Amino acid sequence: MKLLFIGDIVGKPGRGIVSALVPKVRAERGIDFVIANGENAAAGAGITGSLCSAILAAGVDVITLGDHVWDQKGFEHEITTLERVCRPANLPAGCPGRDHVIVEKDGFRLLVFTVLGRSFMGLKAECPFLGADALLKRLAGQFDGALVEIHAEATSEKQAMGWHLDGRVTAVLGTHTHVATADTSLLRKQTAFMCDVGMTGPHESVLGREIEPVVGRFLDGMPRRFEVATGDNRLSVAVVEFAKTGRAERIEWLSLKLP
Repeated sequence: MKLLFIGDIVGKPGRGIVSALVPKVRAERGIDFVIANGENAAAGAGITGSLCSAILAAGVDVITLGDHVWDQKGFEHEITTLERVCRPANLPAGCPGRDHVIVEKDGFRLLVFTVLGRSFMGLKAECPFLGADALLKRLAGQFDGALVEIHAEATSEKQAMGWHLDGRVTAVLGTHTHVATADTSLLRKQTAFMCDVGMTGPHESVLGREIEPVVGRFLDGMPRRFEVATGDNRLSVAVVEFAKTGRAERIEWLSLKLP
């Protein structure tokens, strides 16, 4: 079986290339599950219920979120109605929204959830390691394989999560930094791993934002508005092949552009 994970969707350009390419990639590569991080889908900051619906309609099965989960006004109410959208699992228990999603294909049940890292991250979250352990224990017997996204700044924290969950989940894939890392690997016990899948959106940018205002801010420290850029739009994805035992067999990273 195959899953395709889409790195952080940034703004309208990211949404556009998801709509244009995901159905084609899904069909050509025989993808069974498509999961996407959508936390920057709304102008690079958060997401809305209507944008969730559009991304799901483009062929995405599950949308995951990160530290920008509450950036859009009113989304804390909308998220409660979205069955295939999950907020980070290690947020305080009182936060609205689902802490996981389970999707099924041909009798295989894939558990999907995200944990937020705590190093250099602003949003308050509980320990991602203990949080992942608790969720896997609570849902034992309800899934056949699991994709765990770690939305974190520090590569050390992401690598540690991969080793912590090695052999217990199908894949541990990182997001948040918007820059893909060249470390796709199968860990010792056949868990697929990558520190950061990268960004889906405009790569002629600084992390998806227009170049000049960001450079200017570094030069003089003055506040500026960072609009979403538009150039060199790409779909950044990881493709994980796995057996029905839930053990990963192969991981590949792809950066795709419109023809």
